[in-house]
Amino acid sequence: MNLPPKVTERAFARLAEINEGNASPQALRVAVEGGGCSGFQYDIRLDAPAGDDLVLEGGGQRVLVDPVSLPFLAGAVIDFSEELIGARFVIENPNASSSCGCGTSFSI
Repeated sequence: MNLPPKVTERAFARLAEINEGNASPQALRVAVEGGGCSGFQYDIRLDAPAGDDLVLEGGGQRVLVDPVSLPFLAGAVIDFSEELIGARFVIENPNASSSCGCGTSFSI
C-alpha cells in the first residue's frame, strides 16, 4: 500500500489564510496531469470535493487528491514555500525522477 501524501502545517495555515472570511471555505486540490516540460505537471487550485477524492484534513482545512493522481503523489509532501521568487504551494515528490526549474512539472 502506498503512503498517502502529507500536508505540512504551513500549507494548512496558508490555506486557512486564503479561506479567512470566506463563508464557504474552499479545499485545495492537488492533481497530476499529463503535460508540462517534464511529462507530468501539478495542477493546484481551490476546488470542491468530489465523491472519490482522498481528503486530507488539518486545522479545519482540507486538501483533495483524486484517485488518478494519488499513485503519482504517494509519499509526497505538500508544503507552502515563501521565497524571493514568490510564495506558492510546493510538492516534494519522492516519485519524481527529475523536475524542471518551474517546480510544477516532473517526470517519473
